[in-house]
Amino acid sequence: MAFFLIIYKYSNNFNCYFNSLYKFAWTNHVGYTLADKKIVIMDIIHTNITKKSGEKVLFDPEKLKRSLERSGAGEKEIMEIIDKVKIKLYDGISTHKIYQMAYAILKKRSHQSAGRYRLKRAILDLGPTGYPFERFIGELLKNQGYKVQVGIIVQGHCVQHEVDVVAQKENRKIMIECKFHRNTSCKSDVKVSLYIHSRFLDIKKQYEKSIEGNTHFHQGWLVTNTRFTNEAVQYGKCAGLKLVSWDYPHQGSLREWIDNSGLHPITALQTVTKKEKQLLLENEVVLCRELVGNEKLLRSIGIRERMIPKIINEAKELITPTT
Repeated sequence: MAFFLIIYKYSNNFNCYFNSLYKFAWTNHVGYTLADKKIVIMDIIHTNITKKSGEKVLFDPEKLKRSLERSGAGEKEIMEIIDKVKIKLYDGISTHKIYQMAYAILKKRSHQSAGRYRLKRAILDLGPTGYPFERFIGELLKNQGYKVQVGIIVQGHCVQHEVDVVAQKENRKIMIECKFHRNTSCKSDVKVSLYIHSRFLDIKKQYEKSIEGNTHFHQGWLVTNTRFTNEAVQYGKCAGLKLVSWDYPHQGSLREWIDNSGLHPITALQTVTKKEKQLLLENEVVLCRELVGNEKLLRSIGIRERMIPKIINEAKELITPTT
C-alpha cells in the first residue's frame, strides 16, 4: 500500500512551498493530489497495479514513458501526461485504466500520437474474424520485401491446407499462420505450435519431392497479436518454428514490425465510427494509407461529406513519420 503525507495550508507562502514540493514529488517518482486545503503525497513506487490477467505488479513510470515515446509524443508532453496520470493512481488500479487516462489526455493534444498510442487496441479491433489481421500481416511482409499471397490453398503430402499467408523472397518461401485473438489475456499455447508445425512439415514434404526443388517451403511461421506461452516458445525454438507475437522476439516483434514500417490499420483512426471501420474492413481496406485520396470509397460506405476531409487528414497524420 502507498503511504500518505498530509500538509496543511498554514500561510500565504503556500504556493511557493507547493512548487518546491511538486519538484520533489516528480524527482522522487511521487504522485500528489490537491483536496480542499491539504495536499496528499503518495509514494507511487509502492503502488500496485493490476494487469488484465489479475496479476499485481508495482507501477513502473518508465513503461508508461516508453509507450508514449513510441507514439511520437514529445518529451515535455510525455512528462505532463505521466504527471497527470500519477495524480489519479491508487492501489490496485488496472493497467487498462492507466492506458485510458493516458490516451484521453493524448487524444486532446495530437491525433497522430493518440492513434499510434492505441496501436495494440487497434489491432484487436481488426476482428471479429481473423481475415483482416491476415491481410495486415501480408502488408507488413510486403514492406519487408516479400512477395505475398493471402488465404490460399496449398497441397500437402497427405492433405490440402488453407494457408493464411505465403511469403517469398528470392528462392526462400515461408508458410505463415496467423493466430488472432480479440482479448489480450488470450495466449497461443504449445498445442497451436504443434499443430502449425505439423501442417508445415506436410506441405514441406510435398514440395521437396517436386521437380522445382528451388521453390519448396523453407520455414513455418506463427504470428499472433497477443502472446505465446513459455512452452510454445520453447517448442518453437526446438522445432525451428518461428514465432512472432506482440512483443516477441525482443528484436523483430509484431510491434517492431509495425513501428518500422509506419503501416497503421484503419482501426487506429478516431474520426471513423466502429460501424464505418467494419464496413471498410468488409471492403478489404485495412491500412490508413489506402484512404488517402480515396474519397470515393468513403462516400460509398455512407460517410458524411463533412467528415471525409477530417478522416483523410487524420490518416495522413498517422502515416507521416515522426520527427
